[in-house]
Amino acid sequence: MVESGPAPSDPRVRAQITDGLRLPIGAASSVVAHFNTTLTDEPIRRTQITRGAVVGGSGAINGGYFCRGLPDDFDGWGLPGWAWADVLEHFRAIETDVDFTGPLHGSDGPILVRRVSEFDGCTASFVQSATDMGHRWVDDLNGADAGRPCPPGVGAVPLNINGGTRVGPGGAYLQPAMERSNLTVLANTRVRRVSIVNGRARGVECVGRNGADELTADRIVLSAGAIGSAHLLMLSGIGPEDVLAAAGIPLIAALPVGTSFSDHPEWVVSIDWSPTHGLPPLEAVLTTPHGLEIRAYTAGFDALVHGPGDDPADHPHLGVALMQPQSRGRIRLASADPTVPPIIEHRYDSAPADVELLRAGADLARELAGPIARVGPPSWSTSQHLAGTAPMGADGDPAAVLDPHCRVRGVDSLWVVDGSILPSITSRGPHATIAMIGHRAAEFVA
Repeated sequence: MVESGPAPSDPRVRAQITDGLRLPIGAASSVVAHFNTTLTDEPIRRTQITRGAVVGGSGAINGGYFCRGLPDDFDGWGLPGWAWADVLEHFRAIETDVDFTGPLHGSDGPILVRRVSEFDGCTASFVQSATDMGHRWVDDLNGADAGRPCPPGVGAVPLNINGGTRVGPGGAYLQPAMERSNLTVLANTRVRRVSIVNGRARGVECVGRNGADELTADRIVLSAGAIGSAHLLMLSGIGPEDVLAAAGIPLIAALPVGTSFSDHPEWVVSIDWSPTHGLPPLEAVLTTPHGLEIRAYTAGFDALVHGPGDDPADHPHLGVALMQPQSRGRIRLASADPTVPPIIEHRYDSAPADVELLRAGADLARELAGPIARVGPPSWSTSQHLAGTAPMGADGDPAAVLDPHCRVRGVDSLWVVDGSILPSITSRGPHATIAMIGHRAAEFVA
């Protein structure tokens, strides 16, 4: 396994990726990579997004939100092997849910899932306000099944945080396997491109502490995330012909890599509710019939990243996220140099209907705040759930980069297994879904 970031054996790294009460994404973080993106075109709004650059990827640094995608998400793909009836067993296999049992929940998986049962501070204010407005309480946001959708309402977020410790897929699956004789983890080693000869992936070119090297294998799996995997595919000659030609990269397979990704656009409003320190960043959400998720973040952004501070302006905030957006973004090569980041454009304002729904969500957020609390103006943001840069699809699907077994079309012995593969983004944050994808796709690679 080749990892561009550090190994978790570094004590400073371990402290950052296990502390589930902080988001280790600040400028000084040693476990993330930063990318620039353009959120909207009119006017141009730019921001910086982060991705986990450590063993375990973004699952090692996120806020612990572990909501599954909904049954209709998977059934809507219409792909063999990916219907809800196919993926449920894999959702169950990866988790131990300490709050719920039964046929929808796992009891012996390595990722512990639990919910906060008693709310404090701003989360308590949020839940009380939502229920006072008539929104129903939803006991289990992971309780949907085929024919029994999860109703709109407010509920506690399933979290992969136990006693303040974040346990992501890297810690749950890779860490216990580190002593196996057939596993070697090469940390601080950057893959530059996949070597493809006569239509078959045969290895990767990489650079580590000892310089350049080439690793060969009979099966190669890219799990670099929706940005990193798409970038590597294009650097390797797999992507849109015009994009590769502009970068001077010889074409191996003309596929629509990065041409139409999804993310969850989010508007953020500050609110002068009491912050809740020493708790996960997000404990409860409100979902609406119109596909909005209203998120009550437990503290201000600086406090979530760095810990409680003295800045009186660093208020908690409400996030208004659109979970089934029509807008589509794109990611393109800026250069054939692997060290040059790709160009990312979210194009969130390309679908007027999305903007109208976000505006309605901001109005709802102000209602939830009540007449006394002071609420700031909404600002454009992103949930940082970028997905679908190398989507799966059926034979003949012009949008498909991969087949339903996660294999790159037209190239033998090459798979992609991460958020890149989603044909459309899920109606919940994708962390739990991507962990499930790893478990599901392991069967295909084997």
